[in-house]
Amino acid sequence: MKKSSSKIREEIARLQDQLKQAETREAERIGRIALRAGIGDIEIDETALQVAFEEIAGRFRGGRETATARKNGSGGRTGSEATSTFTSGSDAGGPSEA
Repeated sequence: MKKSSSKIREEIARLQDQLKQAETREAERIGRIALRAGIGDIEIDETALQVAFEEIAGRFRGGRETATARKNGSGGRTGSEATSTFTSGSDAGGPSEA
């Protein structure tokens, strides 16, 4: 049985909401860890901080690629993916954190 377009739209909206909730949980978790590690007290350019986070992610993924290579465009990530990932995480350090 085929789904109607309205049912598909409802499902997409539900999945987008689930994605947003999952990203919020992940951002809050990472934000709490970063704050405990003292990242909030360091004055650092957001781009440099993102590069450092990418290096950490690569280390734990076991990848050999450096964040500098990704920054230069050879990492397979689009600029919007990197930006949206970082933007999601940047909300975690807001005033709601205790």
